[in-house]
Amino acid sequence: MPTSVSENEPHKARGMAESFGVDAERYDRTRPPYPDTMVERIVAASPGPDVLDVGCGTGIAARQFRAAGCTVLGVEPDARMADFARRDGLEVEVATFEAWDPAGRTFDAVVAGTAWHWVDPVAGAAKAAEVLRPGGRLAAFWHVFEPPPAMAEAHAAVYRRVIPGLPSQDRPVGSALDGYRPLFTKAADGIRDAGAFGDPEEWRYEWQRFYTRDEWLDQMPTSGVLTRLPPDKIEEVLAGMGDVIDAMGGGFTMSYVTVVVTAARV
Repeated sequence: MPTSVSENEPHKARGMAESFGVDAERYDRTRPPYPDTMVERIVAASPGPDVLDVGCGTGIAARQFRAAGCTVLGVEPDARMADFARRDGLEVEVATFEAWDPAGRTFDAVVAGTAWHWVDPVAGAAKAAEVLRPGGRLAAFWHVFEPPPAMAEAHAAVYRRVIPGLPSQDRPVGSALDGYRPLFTKAADGIRDAGAFGDPEEWRYEWQRFYTRDEWLDQMPTSGVLTRLPPDKIEEVLAGMGDVIDAMGGGFTMSYVTVVVTAARV
């Protein structure tokens, strides 16, 4: 969940939003893909195969939409992430979505994988409406991590010790889905405020993945909090979490809910 500047306005936290390219290869290697059933449903609900991927990053979602038969153009503010995506043949233009020039181009779907919270929710929805063909679909989606309760508590304790003062530390450990609820609500409200879409819907996909200790520690430095920490603090966090996972037997099962906030242009 994004934290900083204001947890209610993460799109203004440009430093964090544009920090993920510090290790694009690790980001691409460790961040999980999206459920194929979600991709297929978005494609089926769109009037054609032309997709604009907002905040495409290293191309994780873009490659999935391409594999589903779509033609994908990415927009990504971090040149390092864009360069990585281009290695796999993806077309990517470097810009924030709000400042990006569509140059008269239109699309059947505008998608954003774990990126729409970095876009102004009202301006972004209005921009999406401008570039969508009639009946075109806006679909923003996020992975919600639901670790085992004991791990969530230990994770919070490690962060409190190593990085005191994070805004999220003031909240009790609870359902991650509840923590993301304001983000989904803000996305849906932005779509409504744009005045160009039908009622937004929310789609959910539940799944699980087992992580070994090394797999989880490899992924952790790609989080928005850790990408901006000095190396010694990152190592301290990883050491603490390594001890936690060792105590759990060297691995754990992460439950995920992938949530889509989506609407069709009318």
